[in-house]
Amino acid sequence: MTLYFEDVNVGDELPELVKGPISETQLVRYSGASGDFNPIHTVPRVAQEVGLDGIIAHGLLIMAFGGQCLTAWAGAGSVRQFKVRFSGMTKPSETVVCTGKVTKKEEDGELALVRGKLTVKDTDDTLKLKGDFTVALPRKSG
Repeated sequence: MTLYFEDVNVGDELPELVKGPISETQLVRYSGASGDFNPIHTVPRVAQEVGLDGIIAHGLLIMAFGGQCLTAWAGAGSVRQFKVRFSGMTKPSETVVCTGKVTKKEEDGELALVRGKLTVKDTDDTLKLKGDFTVALPRKSG
């Protein structure tokens, strides 16, 4: 179903997206898909040697979950800007929850833009990342 600019209001919350639990297999697959073969994501011994408790998820995988939350809500091809700041590491077996909120609507020529804030937290409410987004939505009238 298409989301229209006119149907969105400042203060609206995006539908929650729950991802997890994150598995070690998922991290190995993401390493291959992304080309990020840093062993802190897949080799426990190496992660421990650099001072971590164990392997950690790729930050960009967690960011991708945030992007999935946006596109599930606004539609494929709608994202115009997505900036994040990483706040915490995510470990295998954790589940993360992506949420967002509309903070502004504006029209810029032909574009009907919706801006907002997005967060990804684990189920203990520990922040993994927070960010800002802009999506362009179609208008009902045209």
